[in-house]
Amino acid sequence: MALDVPYRSIPDMFLKRVAASPDRDAFAHPASDDSGPVWLTWQQVGQRARAIAAGLHGLGVGQEDRVAILANTRLEWVLADLGIMCAGGATTTVYPTTEPEDATYIVADSGSRILIAENPVQAGKIAGAALPALTHVVLIDGVADPAAAVPQLTLAELEEQGARALAADPGLIDRIVEGIQPDHLATLIYTSGTTGRPKGVELLHAGWAWEAVAQAELGLLTPDDLQYLWLPLSHSFGKTLICGVIHVGLPTYVDGRVDKLVEMLAVVRPTLMCGAPRIFEKVYNKAVTTAQAEGGAKAKIFAWAVRTGREKVALEQAGRPVPGGLRLRYAIAEKLVFSKLQARLGGRIRVLVSGAAPLSKEIGEFFAAANLPISEGYGLTETSAGNFVNRPGGIRIGTVGQALGDLECRIDTDGEILVRGRPVMRGYHNLPEETAAAFTEDGFFRTGDIGELDANGYLRITDRKKDLVKTSGGKYIAPSHIEGMFKALCPYTSQAVVIGQARNYCTMLVTLDPDAITGWAAGGPLAGRSYPEIVGSAEAMAMVQEHVDQLNAKLNRWETIKKVTILPRDLTIEDGEMTPSLKIKRRAVETNFASEIDRMYEGTLAEI
Repeated sequence: MALDVPYRSIPDMFLKRVAASPDRDAFAHPASDDSGPVWLTWQQVGQRARAIAAGLHGLGVGQEDRVAILANTRLEWVLADLGIMCAGGATTTVYPTTEPEDATYIVADSGSRILIAENPVQAGKIAGAALPALTHVVLIDGVADPAAAVPQLTLAELEEQGARALAADPGLIDRIVEGIQPDHLATLIYTSGTTGRPKGVELLHAGWAWEAVAQAELGLLTPDDLQYLWLPLSHSFGKTLICGVIHVGLPTYVDGRVDKLVEMLAVVRPTLMCGAPRIFEKVYNKAVTTAQAEGGAKAKIFAWAVRTGREKVALEQAGRPVPGGLRLRYAIAEKLVFSKLQARLGGRIRVLVSGAAPLSKEIGEFFAAANLPISEGYGLTETSAGNFVNRPGGIRIGTVGQALGDLECRIDTDGEILVRGRPVMRGYHNLPEETAAAFTEDGFFRTGDIGELDANGYLRITDRKKDLVKTSGGKYIAPSHIEGMFKALCPYTSQAVVIGQARNYCTMLVTLDPDAITGWAAGGPLAGRSYPEIVGSAEAMAMVQEHVDQLNAKLNRWETIKKVTILPRDLTIEDGEMTPSLKIKRRAVETNFASEIDRMYEGTLAEI
C-alpha cells in the first residue's frame, strides 16, 4: 500500500508545522555557560528561516540553485538549511572536517552559488580557488573580510537584509514555496566514500518528505519526546532526522560538540538519541573497564548483572516467557548496576537508534540487558538514510529491522541488497554512467551491501559486497563481522581492521581507546606512561592477544587471526582512514600502515 505523503516539499511541510504549533518548542542550542538548552519556538524558527530565505533570494538564489553549508552541527546549520530550501534552492553539504582540496572540489562540482561557512577558518578552505559560480560567502561566526576575493557578509547581515525584503513583500517566501515541486532538488550530499573522489548524490523533496512521514509511523518519534541531536547534519542520517522532527513537531536540542556529549546528556536529559555505533561502543567500554578497575565485589556484581540481563534478553529474543525468579534477579541487577548506566545517558532515554555503520550484536545485547535497547537501522546516502529500522517493542538484535513505509527490497542472486522507492536518489551529479550502473534494469538501486531477509521482513546485513575478503586459499571472510565481535570482546579497543585479501591467512590491526587503556594501565607498572608507551608495551600486547584468542575460539578455522599489531595511534578522519560518519576506509588504512601489515606476513604460516 502506497505511503500517503501530504507535502509537496520540505518547505511546504515546514511552513505547515510552523502554522500548526507556533508556540511549541522546536529547536534548542546550548546556553553560553552550558547550563542547559535555550529554546526557540516554531514561530521563531519560522521567522529566522524566512528571513534567511529572503536574504538568499536577494543574492540571486533561485529554483534548485545550490548553496553550500560548511559548518559543524549547530542551530544555525538547521536555520540555514531551511532558509536555503525556502528560497527554492538546494543545500550542498560539506563536512566541517573536509580538507581544502575536497571542499573546493565539492563547491565547484556542485556549482554552488553561495557558501555558508561557520567562520573565517572554514571559509578559508576555498580561498584563492577558481569558483566562477560562487558569488558570496556568508559567515555564521566572525567578521566579514571586506578585502575577500569573493564578497562576504555575516549570517546576521543576511537575515537583516531578508527581514527588510519581507517587510516590503510579506508574501515573497510563500509564493516561492508554492512553486517547489516534489521532483525538485532539495539536497546534494557528497558521499565521503571509502575510496575515490566524492560523488554528489541528488536527493529530491519527494524522498525527504517520504522519510518524514515514514518515520512517524514507527513509534520512534513523538511530539512529547526530547531529542538530543549531535550527529553531523552534513550526513544523510542527520538530514532525515530533521525531516522527521518537522513532520512530528519533536523538540530537538542541537549540539554537535561530541566532546561535551556525556556532560550535556545529564543536563538536557533527552528521551531520544540517535548515534553511530562508535558512541555506543565508547559507553560500553567505559562501563566494562570501570567495573574491571574497581575489582572485588563491585566487579563481580557488574558481571553478575550483565549475565542476568543477557539471560533475560535471550529469552525475550526467542519469544519465550521470562520466569518470575529471573525477573526478580533482573530488578536487583537494574537497581544495583544498570540504573547507573541509564543515569549516565540522562536517566530518561526511551529510544536509542544506531545507524551509519554496523553495530555489533554483542553491543546490542549489552544495551538491551541494561534496559536501553538500541533500534538499529540501515540506509545509505543514496537512499536518504532511513530505509530499515527496528521498532520499539519489536527489536531483533543482529538485524536492522524492517523496511520503512512502502519501500521495496529484494536480495539479488549474489546476496546484494536492492531497494526501490521514493527516498532513492535521482542520480549522481554530473555522472550519468555511474548513475546508470547503480541501478538494475527495473529501477532497483544496488546498495553494495550483502544481506538476508527473513520471513517477517527483518533484514540482516552480513557485509559490504566490495569489502568481502577472499584469502589466497579461496575462502571468503566478512571482516566487519569479525571486527565487531572483537570490539565487543575487548573493551579497550577503539578500532580493529581485519587484513586478508589474497593472503594465505588473516591478521588484524588494532587501535586502543586512549581513556580506556590509560585506566587499564593505572596502578600497574605502566602507570603514568604516555599513550604510545602503553600501547607499545609487552603488557598491552599480551592483553590484546588474550582477547584475540577468545575471538578465534568463536571463528571458523579460515577466519582466525594469526597475528595482530597494535598501532601507535588511533585511526583518524584527518589522515583519511575514516569517513566523517566513522566508517573505516580500508584501502587508506592498508596504505598508511603497509609496513606494519607486511611485517605480519613475514615468515611462513600454513595456508588456510
